[in-house]
Amino acid sequence: MEYTVNALAQLARLTPRTLRWYDREGLLKPCRVTEAGYRIYGPKEVDRLQEILLYRELDLPLEKIRAILDSPGFDRKAALQSHLTALREKRTRLDGLIETVERTLLSEKGEITMTDKEKFHAFKVGLVARNEEKYGMEVKEKYGEATLKESGDKLMGLTEEAYQEWKTLEEEILSALATAVQKGEPPAGVEGARIALLHCRWLDFTLPSCTPQIQMGLAEMYVADQRFTDYYDRETPGCARFLREAVAAMVGE
Repeated sequence: MEYTVNALAQLARLTPRTLRWYDREGLLKPCRVTEAGYRIYGPKEVDRLQEILLYRELDLPLEKIRAILDSPGFDRKAALQSHLTALREKRTRLDGLIETVERTLLSEKGEITMTDKEKFHAFKVGLVARNEEKYGMEVKEKYGEATLKESGDKLMGLTEEAYQEWKTLEEEILSALATAVQKGEPPAGVEGARIALLHCRWLDFTLPSCTPQIQMGLAEMYVADQRFTDYYDRETPGCARFLREAVAAMVGE
């Protein structure tokens, strides 16, 4: 079956403007354009639009979606299975948050007593799930499934004070990296060494142990895997590479 812009937009609950924008961005091209200038979409374009919207539900940026869909090795069945797994995990996280809000309301009404640990449990569960979803495969390949499980267990076992300290330390590292890159600090200098030590301390919260080999392996991944690079470079480009070089200088690589 074929669709015009308006018909496909109505089917997908989008605006025609969105489809035209996807066309301009090279994300979703029509199968053909009529002599009158109307865009026409066929079955392949419908399937691709479904993929785009599924990836958008997982909060992927459009440029990342385009790169995935245009990859020569793209496998629609494998992608759908991955979507299903990710969406089920997202549902589990949302169910946990809904339960937390419901119990908090009951606590505010005086109907139950809610411990401080219970107030934050769902957030930690969600964080572990997101980390495994994003980076689990790489960690398993490099360090084994036991390390991944132990890391998740260690995170879940953090007290609320330790959890907040861990998150604060993460923000301190990101801020220090941005400042160091903006000032042109050398990664092998004093500030680079300080950041590398903070990074090791941050890893100690969730890893069995922050050995030089593990820290260096993770730092290498920050520049080799675009997802990590995007995370560290989200405000200031070059932060991921600075951290990698700072860690290398500290461990003697």
